Amino acid sequence: YIHEMGHVAMLRRYGIRATAPMFIPGLGAFVRMKQYPATAREDARVGLAGPLWGMAAAVGAYAIFLLTQAPMMAAIARFGAWLNLFNLFPIWQLDGGRGYRSLTRSHRWMATAALAAAFYFTSEGLLVLLLLGSLFRVFEKNTPSEPDWTGLLHYVILVAVLSWLAVLHVPGSPLTVR
Repeated sequence: YIHEMGHVAMLRRYGIRATAPMFIPGLGAFVRMKQYPATAREDARVGLAGPLWGMAAAVGAYAIFLLTQAPMMAAIARFGAWLNLFNLFPIWQLDGGRGYRSLTRSHRWMATAALAAAFYFTSEGLLVLLLLGSLFRVFEKNTPSEPDWTGLLHYVILVAVLSWLAVLHVPGSPLTVR
């Protein structure tokens, strides 16, 4: 819910009409836009707003875990991070795909390097999938010529923080940090 509300907040900021979040059991959720963002940068900001809000929620859950030592909060932080990391897959209508629309070829290489570094440090298997998607997007013919440093920074921060949270140790769970 928090992830989807990030999209809604950014859509409202840009004056883009959209539906309330719709949830499909077992598949996820989405917000249907009634008009499209005016630029690739707007689209990237709307796309990455969901994972940014989701990351904040996961960090908040982890902070509560640190204060209370409640294993459920560590599990919520880890799962929330993993789910938002999955949404950074840079293809189609996923949030990462929308985020990549504003990145130049050189910025896409930097995002790919960030994914590779995150995989090196965490060994989170999901990052291999994101890395392959990123490599695919690097070689697209039509990429923007104007750099979007903000979009790149958002993507790299999301990759770094969500990758770290996605491999947290949850007390009582056989899953551990590598």
